[in-house]
Amino acid sequence: MEFKAARKVLIYTLFLNWAVALAKLLYGVLTRSASMTADGMHSFADGTNNIIGLVGFYVAERPVDRTHPYGHEKYETLTALGIGGILLFVAFDIMKDAIQRFNQPIAPVVNLGSFLVMIVTVGVNIFVMSYEQREGKRIKSDFLVTDSYHTRSDILVSCSVIVTLIAVKLGMPALDTIVAGFIALFIAYSGIEVLLKTSKVLSDAAMIDPEELIKMVAEFKDVGICHKVRSRGREDNISVDLHIHVRPSMRIDEAHKLSHEIEEKIMKEFAGVKEVIVHIEPSH
Repeated sequence: MEFKAARKVLIYTLFLNWAVALAKLLYGVLTRSASMTADGMHSFADGTNNIIGLVGFYVAERPVDRTHPYGHEKYETLTALGIGGILLFVAFDIMKDAIQRFNQPIAPVVNLGSFLVMIVTVGVNIFVMSYEQREGKRIKSDFLVTDSYHTRSDILVSCSVIVTLIAVKLGMPALDTIVAGFIALFIAYSGIEVLLKTSKVLSDAAMIDPEELIKMVAEFKDVGICHKVRSRGREDNISVDLHIHVRPSMRIDEAHKLSHEIEEKIMKEFAGVKEVIVHIEPSH
């Protein structure tokens, strides 16, 4: 993957995401629209995905060194952990404001400017989605392609705000607060999802079902038993280690060749596996 090209895409989309967020936030506050303000906070939080990507690409380029023999990838995970917490805080703040509005209703002002801001920002999001997807496929960046799909969900949220503005204009102002609450739940869900994913990496949770690996290794006729199978890491950087039993009479060069064949097959069959360590043991 071309890290420099990927960083360039992320920097462009970061500025676009935050420009969209600023427009929604400012106009949402001016018109007292809870749903537009919440959508602006949502768009602002989306820019954090770009930051995760930028940190990830930066550390991914750093080589293994004496103090980091396993690389620097977990720095991205730590960044994501902090961002997950920020998303939950944003969701809580929006929900608190929505509850206050239920107790003390505030009628938002809906005018032509409200619709223009939302329509223009939806157009920008459509451009960001298309741009990220096209460039992600071109430079083979899974992160950019995945982020483009996330932007698609943002477009749906913004479209729901436009529908809400129409409803408010037709005399249903309470819907503005209700939609703001739903957006808060959507942001909270995203934050929890980030926290769960990062906690799996930091706690070295298994990334591949051991039984799947045992079944694959058993296909090699020279393997007697496969056990002590472990996997850990991130989805794009998985490490695997396992033990296999071979006949005691097997020569060292034959055992070495077998271990390489097993390593190559695991890396070919399981996406994201970057390192495989095979421990050779004599059968009893």
